[in-house]
Amino acid sequence: MKVGFIGAGKMAKALCQGFISTGLINKSEILASDINPSKLKEISRLGVQTTSCNREVVKKNDIVYVAVKPPLVREVLREVSPVVNPSNLFVSIAAGITTKTMEEVLPKGCRVIRVMPNIAVVVQAGACAYTPGTSAKNEDVEVVTQMLTCVGSVEEIPEELMDTVTGLSGNGPAYGFITIQGLADGGVKMGLNREQSTRLAAQLLLGAAKMVLGIDSHPEQMKDEVCSPGGTSIHALHKLEKSGFRAALVDAVEAGTLRSKELGKLFNKTAD
Repeated sequence: MKVGFIGAGKMAKALCQGFISTGLINKSEILASDINPSKLKEISRLGVQTTSCNREVVKKNDIVYVAVKPPLVREVLREVSPVVNPSNLFVSIAAGITTKTMEEVLPKGCRVIRVMPNIAVVVQAGACAYTPGTSAKNEDVEVVTQMLTCVGSVEEIPEELMDTVTGLSGNGPAYGFITIQGLADGGVKMGLNREQSTRLAAQLLLGAAKMVLGIDSHPEQMKDEVCSPGGTSIHALHKLEKSGFRAALVDAVEAGTLRSKELGKLFNKTAD
């Protein structure tokens, strides 16, 4: 399987690392382009091929990941449109950019799929969602699902909810990192060293996540089972609830969702 990336930033690199480490794609079968030489140098350390020419990526690969920032998507797709051929499948990971926008810029009938991964794909623990464009075939969905399954979980989501996915799981690792940092700070405050605190905090979130995904029980019920009457857990949770912890998480997802929608309004407008 030959795969191209237009854009060689953090998410492109993370996906490449995930695909290579699982053995799904040989590193020599990946070609990445970028206008930034330092990004090309960084991603080339994975052993992938690099180029400064976006059209070369499209010419040489059937599956093309569009991994540039949202403001650049239209420009990049216009640039490569003259060399697009019927075998090309475009997979966009740009926040807020709809399949309709891509289909308007690319040649008529071009197959596109919109994907929202997250950075955890680098350790094969990503949370990915996708929505196919109007011309995407079942086999296109199958191959993209196969690729994403190798680097995490995959959900098909209606396009009108893809901004919500961005606010929830797309941004989610950042929520997890700051939670781990806060818990580790608490451990340090109470006497543990930084390394121990960070490992324990990360492991507790990993364990909780595995329980939620692996046990047929609601998180609220699991929380109740941890809280003994008069025990330490319920006292700690009382502090979290008083501080608005749960509401802050809801607000974070809402803010991320609304920002994704704002980006969509800016960059999905039909060009003059």
